[in-house]
Amino acid sequence: MPESRIVLGANQYGKAEVRLVRIDRATPRHEITDLNVSSQLRGDFTAAHTEGENARVVATDTQKNTVYAFARDGVGAPEDFLLRLGAHFTDDFDWVTGGRWEAEQYTWSRIPVDGEGHDHAFVRGGTETRSTVVTVDDGETTVISGLHDLAVLKSTGSEFHGFPRDRYTSLVETDDRILATSVTTKWRYNRADLDFNAAFADVRRILLETFAQTHSLALQQSLFAMGKAVLEAHPEIDEIKFSMPNLHHFLVDLEPFGLDNPNEVFFAADRPYGLIEATVLREGAATDHAAWKGIAGFC
Repeated sequence: MPESRIVLGANQYGKAEVRLVRIDRATPRHEITDLNVSSQLRGDFTAAHTEGENARVVATDTQKNTVYAFARDGVGAPEDFLLRLGAHFTDDFDWVTGGRWEAEQYTWSRIPVDGEGHDHAFVRGGTETRSTVVTVDDGETTVISGLHDLAVLKSTGSEFHGFPRDRYTSLVETDDRILATSVTTKWRYNRADLDFNAAFADVRRILLETFAQTHSLALQQSLFAMGKAVLEAHPEIDEIKFSMPNLHHFLVDLEPFGLDNPNEVFFAADRPYGLIEATVLREGAATDHAAWKGIAGFC
């Protein structure tokens, strides 16, 4: 049997987690943008891998410096910022045929002083983080946006019953329970000429309102309702993916202490937990779009 030839497969490289804070000082009331940006390039880099020839290697340090240099002209929506980066690297370097640019945006709120938000003092927001991925493949640019660690809870309006039982089933059916989760979601746009800040804000609003208003018989039902509401309101979005842990709250038995517990005192368990994942999409939309490659944690 002849010896098989060893060749280079799919590859990309770049600078990961470039921490960028931009302060806009156009007025005395400053604005802060806090991003974590990663840049990865795709193209003909075979010689760099097989021969150590770096003539086509745009240094990762150059990619980092480009992030900072582009921020000098302003950042805006993270989607727009990444689109600028992607266009720069694919237009200015002929052998760079595509890439993947990703950003997380951290929230800062104005510190209230005498009931008003301070002009230039901020406090870091909660656990929620906005996220964005821009990919360029074969001339096609795709924007995927989302958020993670959006913690939500309903103190009622949730049930869980009718599930099959076997010898190992101990869970008690309920028609009134706490429903809590930490939402991680990403959605794929079908165009890139958008007001991404406005779109993000409205998607977030819809997710929260739908979670709150859906009388839930299962977290799966809430998930689908949230995705359906987003797609119905936003024709520029073709699909939305969710990963949502069921953060269980168990009623504490207070009878040993001579006390009742009318659904008021709970033990919040952080593990093990149910993990619900699903994609909600328009009928006929691509279910395996290449832009999802490299994005873990979704089915």
